[in-house]
Amino acid sequence: MIDKQQPLTDALNIDQSQPQNDSRIDKKHKQKKLTKKKYYKELEKLQGEMVALQEWVKESGQKVCIIFEGRDGAGKGGAIKALTERVSPRIFQVVALPAPSERQKSQMYMQRYIPHLPAAGEVVIFDRSWYNRAGVERVMGFCTEQESKEFLEIIPFMEKAIINSGIILLKYWLEVNMKEQEKRMLGRINDPRKIWKLSPMDIKSYSRWYDYSRARDEMIMTTDTSWAPWYIVDSNDKKKARLNIIEHVLSEIPYKKTPRKKVELPKRQDKGDYQEPNYPYRYIPEKY
Repeated sequence: MIDKQQPLTDALNIDQSQPQNDSRIDKKHKQKKLTKKKYYKELEKLQGEMVALQEWVKESGQKVCIIFEGRDGAGKGGAIKALTERVSPRIFQVVALPAPSERQKSQMYMQRYIPHLPAAGEVVIFDRSWYNRAGVERVMGFCTEQESKEFLEIIPFMEKAIINSGIILLKYWLEVNMKEQEKRMLGRINDPRKIWKLSPMDIKSYSRWYDYSRARDEMIMTTDTSWAPWYIVDSNDKKKARLNIIEHVLSEIPYKKTPRKKVELPKRQDKGDYQEPNYPYRYIPEKY
């Protein structure tokens, strides 16, 4: 286990003699990367469809819940941002819960998640979800092995109840390999815009790669059901992963485009007796 007092750069030191790839997605040939132009063109088209999905959810009163899981640095945040960038936060709500309080620790485990499930006309996206119990809590010792095992036994039936209540449930696991994760973690250290993403817990979990692999394997095998299957995303290429996720979400939800009247701007009112005030407004300095 890594010492909390170690500098982040030391904490992320890697033994180069160890294998640097444990991805479940083994590609024999390296695919050509998307150009920025192609990526943004496809993203614009898909985000337009997400707006159509939003209007259908609002009109039909549908309830949608999307779960994103994966290792630290797998790209969950970027995927969620791409998914929600052009839609209304009143319809699309992102839930990223902090560590549980002492009171919440004493509650039934699912109790803190249930209030965040969608009501009619809402899409709720979990940036990490109740599957914390099968992942970080289990690996880092925040719950017992027995508690984790009980969770894995119960959660398929809980998800069955969620779906039976009329919620569309989609579960995504973003899979990143060792080499790419290392690159992204080091990038967080060296970029002042990203350093906040790297918590002491992230550093600890980085050193427990194979513990997380075992936990992931059991989680997926136990909770990959016909009613709530796991969808695996190769997230080693962030741009492709984001496009593939949005495309898949759209394909899994039976939305229809709702009719919309063409919007025309009305004529502005006459100025009448209005006069611009001679008031010393405090404009901010224009440095750019």
